[in-house]
Amino acid sequence: MRQMEKADFFTRFSPTYGILIIQNCGKVDILKILLAEDDEYLGELIVHLLKKKGFGKADWVMEGEDAYEYAKASYYDVLILDWMMPNGDGISVCRRLRREGYSGAILMLTARDAVSDRVEGLEAGADDYLIKPFEIDELAARLKALSRRMLAPLQEDVIQWKSLELNRTSHTLFLNGEEIFLTPREYQLLEMLLRNKGQVLTREMILDRIWGIESDVSMKTIDATIKLLRKKIDKHGTNSLIETIRGVGYKIEA
Repeated sequence: MRQMEKADFFTRFSPTYGILIIQNCGKVDILKILLAEDDEYLGELIVHLLKKKGFGKADWVMEGEDAYEYAKASYYDVLILDWMMPNGDGISVCRRLRREGYSGAILMLTARDAVSDRVEGLEAGADDYLIKPFEIDELAARLKALSRRMLAPLQEDVIQWKSLELNRTSHTLFLNGEEIFLTPREYQLLEMLLRNKGQVLTREMILDRIWGIESDVSMKTIDATIKLLRKKIDKHGTNSLIETIRGVGYKIEA
């Protein structure tokens, strides 16, 4: 990555570009953000702009292991992870957190622009990918898109439906009182279906909210995830709790 001059950063990150406040039905949602960026100047600048635009003070760390520890100790709506950091790169942190059940949004920052790198980041569990140098209005647009996918208004901490009990605080699922292990994607998919009971969720909607519309995930991956989820929550010999709407998507009855 080439080192930018301060004037270059100020041109690209000028506060006159973009709006980082997330508008939702006339009110402002304040996102809890963790930034992991080892470039001191860039990190200070992003934190400053987030605060200036109404987010409050984002937490900021400069090493991968610190990012992991912060994310485990306190829930964040969005993690902004630089790919290359000392003591643990962003891609490793992302993969590790997803494996352990972190369900917030993750945005990767990197100078790597090869398709293979983008694919690696998305497959590791990132929701979006922003290549340096970038304009502040693009960062704003991506944060707003992440908020639409990940930050629907919070409802009850526990969602109960038939024999299922989904705990949104501990990210656990119980079936007839017995805990069922779900992967992060399975958890996100089931939560999305339960929070939209009675509504048909198209494959495109599921792809957008869980994997990201620009990801390389195919519709077959969505169908395969549904199949795996059904094996875990359906009783043998009974109709599936998740209904297939042929040619459209899936739904759970209200």
